[in-house]
Amino acid sequence: MKIRPIAIYLPQFHPIAENDAWWGKGFTEWRNVVKARPKFKGHYQPHLPADLGFYDLRLPEVREEQARLAREHGIHGFCYYHYWFNGKRLLERPFEEVFQSGKPDFPFMLAWANENWNRAWSGDENDVMLAQDYNQEDHVAHINTLIPYFKDPRYIRVDGKPVFAIYKDDHIEDLEGMIRIFREEARKSGLELYLCRFDRRLGSRLDAPEVVGFDAAIEFQPLSRSFADYTRLQNRRFGRRLVNLGRRILDKAVRALRLSSVFQTGPARDIKHDLKDFVNFDISRPKDPYTVFPGVSPMWDNSSRRTQGSATIFTNSSPELLRHWVEKKVAGFEAPSPDENFLFINAWNEWAEGNHLEPCEKYHDQFLKAVSEGVEAGSRTR
Repeated sequence: MKIRPIAIYLPQFHPIAENDAWWGKGFTEWRNVVKARPKFKGHYQPHLPADLGFYDLRLPEVREEQARLAREHGIHGFCYYHYWFNGKRLLERPFEEVFQSGKPDFPFMLAWANENWNRAWSGDENDVMLAQDYNQEDHVAHINTLIPYFKDPRYIRVDGKPVFAIYKDDHIEDLEGMIRIFREEARKSGLELYLCRFDRRLGSRLDAPEVVGFDAAIEFQPLSRSFADYTRLQNRRFGRRLVNLGRRILDKAVRALRLSSVFQTGPARDIKHDLKDFVNFDISRPKDPYTVFPGVSPMWDNSSRRTQGSATIFTNSSPELLRHWVEKKVAGFEAPSPDENFLFINAWNEWAEGNHLEPCEKYHDQFLKAVSEGVEAGSRTR
């Protein structure tokens, strides 16, 4: 069975009126990317683009080149983030032009990034710029906006059913009702849907996806359910070592050793994790008792966004580690059917999260090659 690698795609890199108002005229995430600086010895920052440069996603040539790069390295398609706030859409232009023009001729699917827009980047999560308000009328309008995209021949499917994902399902009031509306409205247009949720450390329900009407889950790496288990284990280890220390000594030890944020006091600090250690934990973790598509991530470091602290930084990432992770995830994946054969890579172009397959000045195309080589090696040992 052939694996279909899907890269999660951020359609942000172009100016919009809302970001002009909230962050300053002409803002795109490139502004955050170029301001990043190393915070410790060996810290890889800033992440600067190589082959594609500081692109503007309004340009069709950029989108064509992205698809060419992805296709040449075995990526089956893109999973575009889709932003919908009660009829208001944001960052829709790149995907809308892909849809309307028919170019690039490259498979795609959508994932609803259903969280409030706030100023978390600058340390103020309570300053909400655009909020979600879930209701039945809006669900009807939303799914009927999506249906034309689902009918596109490029749209990624499972047994003829268009695949649609939800980023944070536990944010949705009456989730079961929303899923029922989506399915009923789609059937009126002759479509059956294949609905997924992202399995995340935060933002996803704890029960099996089928309980509320999803068909499957998607591992959102590295901030996945596996990562939640990993951090709990790490904190227990640290707790056993430090349980007999007094609070004053504990605080000093934590500041000196830079341990988990569970033990930190005072202003928000950046949190570091060893990606190699997490990958080894993830590939040895027992499988979830439901259909979940495996996920991987080349690296993660959102310190260019989180300039006021509280960044999450994974150290020791490398193309070799990604290749190993992909190989093990592919080899261990028991697909429930020939069409349910996805591997999700987070992400194609999350540059401000230090998380991208697109070539950078340090690694060039090595992460792209790691995916194709890992898929090939894992497929041989299935």
